[in-house]
Amino acid sequence: MKILLSSFFCFFFFFFTPSFCRLPSETELVTQPEHASTPPRGWNSYDSFCWTISEEEFLQSAEIISSRLKPHGYEYVVVDYLWYRRKVEGAYTDSLGFDVIDEWGRPIPDPERWPSSKGGKGFLEVAKKVHSMGLKFGIHVMRGISLQAFNANTPILDTAKGSAYEDSGRQWRAKDIGLKERACAWMSHGFMSVNTKLEAGRAFLRSLYLQYAEWGVDFVKHDCVFGDDLDIDEISFVSEVLRKLDHPVLYSLSPGTSVTPAMAKDVSELVNMYRITGDDWDTWRDVVSHFNVTRDFSTSKMIGAKGLLGRSWPDLDMLPLGWLTDPGSNEGPHRTCNLILDEQRTQMTLWAMAKSPLMFGGDVRKLDETTYNLITNPTLLEINSFSSNNMEFPYITGIKGSRSKTKVLSQHLTEGGMYNILALDLTTCKDPKANGWSIKPLDQDLEQICWKEKLGSKFEEPPCLYKRKPLLASGEEMIYRQQYQGTLHLLASDERELCLDASPRRRLTSKEFGGGSFSPCKWDANQMWELNANGALVNSYSGLCVTVNSLEADVDSIGIRSWIATGRRGEIYLAFFNLNPEKTMISANIADLAKVVMRKNLNGASCKYREIWSGKYGATKQLISIAVEMHGSALFVLLCE
Repeated sequence: MKILLSSFFCFFFFFFTPSFCRLPSETELVTQPEHASTPPRGWNSYDSFCWTISEEEFLQSAEIISSRLKPHGYEYVVVDYLWYRRKVEGAYTDSLGFDVIDEWGRPIPDPERWPSSKGGKGFLEVAKKVHSMGLKFGIHVMRGISLQAFNANTPILDTAKGSAYEDSGRQWRAKDIGLKERACAWMSHGFMSVNTKLEAGRAFLRSLYLQYAEWGVDFVKHDCVFGDDLDIDEISFVSEVLRKLDHPVLYSLSPGTSVTPAMAKDVSELVNMYRITGDDWDTWRDVVSHFNVTRDFSTSKMIGAKGLLGRSWPDLDMLPLGWLTDPGSNEGPHRTCNLILDEQRTQMTLWAMAKSPLMFGGDVRKLDETTYNLITNPTLLEINSFSSNNMEFPYITGIKGSRSKTKVLSQHLTEGGMYNILALDLTTCKDPKANGWSIKPLDQDLEQICWKEKLGSKFEEPPCLYKRKPLLASGEEMIYRQQYQGTLHLLASDERELCLDASPRRRLTSKEFGGGSFSPCKWDANQMWELNANGALVNSYSGLCVTVNSLEADVDSIGIRSWIATGRRGEIYLAFFNLNPEKTMISANIADLAKVVMRKNLNGASCKYREIWSGKYGATKQLISIAVEMHGSALFVLLCE
């Protein structure tokens, strides 16, 4: 009885003054040894340092996170990419020849930036210091093997023997396993896939991840293997290696350009978090681009689905708040976030309601109180970790403009700035929608491959691509003749030498469409396509299939949205989002909440509420309504009887 009364009073005060009660920790609430049982939370160096961070800067940041953010569940500190690149003149994100690799072709930390790595220690000393702070240590890694190791033709380590890998009477090397034609599309001078069908290729990957484990790594962010750059074979093998380790390593995939729920279902059980958009930066269009994809993943029941040794979580990317750098920069943090406070609240509220991992990206050494209060808001963190039945809530209306000129909106109604475009999208080849292509002969020597499905009256003719067998050059490329026999180049026209790429040749932000780009034709798996008997166009780089969709793109990103979730104490969370460029009154009927929450009937129910951004509270039986600022949000905590 005392426990029940204590819980009641704690909930009462939490409802009206959330700072009164300390929320139970995950350790207190979750006793089963389930990996990533709630969305992971931490800090990543990319948004503030890009690739330039040093050991001193990283450990300074970790100390601050340990004292200020760890009490709020931020437990991972992650070094993002190119920690092995020498910071010298000429080095940048896609430069060649500036990486530090060991005798086995494996990246190791640049000793000038990471002095404790000297003597073959790698990240061992850094990980020990991070662990002593009560935190967990993470690193970013790229797909496969580096072009630098490939060019050096380094031997492969056999971890079972501690010596060079040998099979069939010979020693195997980097050029035996590297797939140069499957270089990362947006870092072609950096990394390429390895042939996982060869035991030598698997031996190389095994040696990488066992080394990370020896260093004390707790989190791996694996890049250029998902979305447009899908490499399901490498993901599967890495997951198998991590599963067998004697301590759990959280497995994260990045980026997520063009990801669909159907594609994600092929990997969700192999990992713990996976990106579902391109890179998120501090622009309003980047924030808005996450609303549709989060809706699709919640509808598909992907939030908190089964994952590697526990759960997996769709990842909306890092939170670019506070003090930042620029995408692809050679500089560290030097500017403030471009989002206004209402836009930052909208982003944080959506990330919380969608139960995305929360990885803060700003420079914690200059963490201002406004940003700190936002990322540690107790209601948002409670929702992010412990709410359930999270989904988009469609039963809202809005009125925007002045009293003399008002416009009524439904949730998905937008106006002005609309145009229709055709987009080439990638999807899993298991999707029946992929089987929509057929050959259209033009003359004896020229054929097109055309989309068979009708796209509505707005488009007179279905899109077609010109097919051509890849032109083979002499020398090295002849090696691939047999491997890619039967594949095609697909051209935008019969006059220009521009071929269809499966993955864009630069890293995209979340507001940009992936897939469907054209670049000069070359011998590259990213431009190799095969038309199978079912009418699907399969890409040789990712194994994904291309479809055609009619997109209604909203230039001004206007409209209203809402999300709903239920709390572990019986409360209801209701969020309103105003994507309009002016203040909008947004409303919902209390009775409509029962259509999506697990309640039989809320007709006539009395609901007490608190809105967290304004601090307003009250009670209502019929309508909950609030004026939401331009690009802003409102978040209600409701207790209905």
